[in-house]
Amino acid sequence: MLAVFIVSGFLFWQVWDTLAGSYDPLNREKSKKREEKVTLEDPFTVLLIGTDVKKASNENWRPDVLMVAAVNPKKKSIKMISIPRDTYTEIANANGAKNKINSSAYYGKKAGVGPVTNTVETVEELFNIPIDHYAKINFSGFIEIVDALGGVEVNSKFPFTMRLFNKMQHYEKGTLQLDGERALGYVRMRKQDPRGDLGRNERQREVLQELVGKMVSIKSVTKIDDILKSVGDNVTYSIKLNELPALQSTYREIPKDHIDTIQLQGQNSNDNPKGIWYYHITDQERLRVSHILQKQLDLPLETLEGEEFQGTSPAEENSESSDQQEGPGTPGEENPSGGANGTQPDQGQETPPSNGINNVGQ
Repeated sequence: MLAVFIVSGFLFWQVWDTLAGSYDPLNREKSKKREEKVTLEDPFTVLLIGTDVKKASNENWRPDVLMVAAVNPKKKSIKMISIPRDTYTEIANANGAKNKINSSAYYGKKAGVGPVTNTVETVEELFNIPIDHYAKINFSGFIEIVDALGGVEVNSKFPFTMRLFNKMQHYEKGTLQLDGERALGYVRMRKQDPRGDLGRNERQREVLQELVGKMVSIKSVTKIDDILKSVGDNVTYSIKLNELPALQSTYREIPKDHIDTIQLQGQNSNDNPKGIWYYHITDQERLRVSHILQKQLDLPLETLEGEEFQGTSPAEENSESSDQQEGPGTPGEENPSGGANGTQPDQGQETPPSNGINNVGQ
């Protein structure tokens, strides 16, 4: 999704109408956590949202992939963190309700804030950082972009079989060349991965980096046009069109070894009356990640409540990330329609409606 921004910078003036249909700003002037609105020359953040629907017209989407990219043009560096969709947290504009973070879009629509804006504000409160921009892509957009780039090469660490759009897909161990549909299955599978969300997030980053590498090397105008057609139909973002070339320029100046991944450490557990799997992270872990991102953005360190932080930061105490700890059993279901271990809220809370897609990413 960050790659979509980069490619859009190429020849954007030739496809203005296509890109204009993708621009959809947030329902606010700036983040509440910013004193002033920032430009792409300042350190900024982008929330990358992958939805669990196939068609852009389906409004009952949920965030299936959430990834924060904190970009610092001055340091020529990016720090990225993936947020598991089962992360248990307080949802913005939901009267203090706690739920899986992927219910944030539903509550935003219900509150009249908007699904994207509410997802952004939920992530902001989770880590006490500003989110300046977003990019949202659905299943079809992902598939079409991968196909337009000629597929992706991945290294599967183990064999697995899964059902995707009512078809069985088998993935061997080793180097694989995947088209768009099979790449979607590769980045969504979780139930058969012994590392759960950790393994899933690694596969997502693997494919994203492969796509970015292909996009920045594109020279064919025809191929760029094919990709932008996919962008126009299935991707929305909040960066203005005249800022896209600057974003492309910023990214191309960042060395690959300056793109770091932060591991969000937590615990999968279904210790609740309904036996629903959640990914629990402690306030100490939230603060650690918050401080890493605040430093990346050249912001003063704060507590999770937004007060001045004093003492030793947990980011200093735990400079090296360790693997997440898995709870017993299967860490959640892949079926975005919900189910016993699916995307239902906790006991006593309402259930967001199904998006109508079955057998995706099991």
